[in-house]
Amino acid sequence: MLYRDGVFGLPALIFALMVFENMKIIGRKLKALRKDREMTQKELANNAGLTAGMISIMEADKVSPSVATLMKVLSVLNVSPMEFFQQDDPVHKRVFFDEDELVDIGSGDLVLKLVGGKNAGCEIGLLKETYPPGADTGSKMISFEGEEGGFVIKGQIEVTIGDQTKVLKSGQAYYFDTKIPHRFRNRSKRVCQIVSASTYHE
Repeated sequence: MLYRDGVFGLPALIFALMVFENMKIIGRKLKALRKDREMTQKELANNAGLTAGMISIMEADKVSPSVATLMKVLSVLNVSPMEFFQQDDPVHKRVFFDEDELVDIGSGDLVLKLVGGKNAGCEIGLLKETYPPGADTGSKMISFEGEEGGFVIKGQIEVTIGDQTKVLKSGQAYYFDTKIPHRFRNRSKRVCQIVSASTYHE
């Protein structure tokens, strides 16, 4: 419900406009706040009079919450609308993550566990990459805007960057402009693991 004099001191019309303008980041901020308060989606939903499913799709930005729904959630999180939408973002970014919280953006046998990335509001994305024997980033060379560097921490990997190809072993590293077409593949019989950082990952 929008009160005539505003919501928590914020004029109702302004608050509604802020919701509309920030729809694409509302989910990320809500999730960060919930995690910061060590609440599960079910606990937040119960306290806000919503379903856990609604909290889930809100955090995934799959639905634009109504002003009333968002107000219920913010009330439970004990955050005012003004604080929530401040440009400098009062949400404390998490600095520690359990392994089961990392997003796997790999495909097939290739496992790419991501920390950070642009969708998390970070300038870089860190990856823990696991290449089983035969794993490959694809027969077609890939390229995109950004830079990437990494260390091989286990096994070995064949790296092709433009017209250069080298097999890197544990302890060796690479750094390159990702606009240059590149490919990674494990042609050995052992698992390879890499820790890398990139300015691209969403």
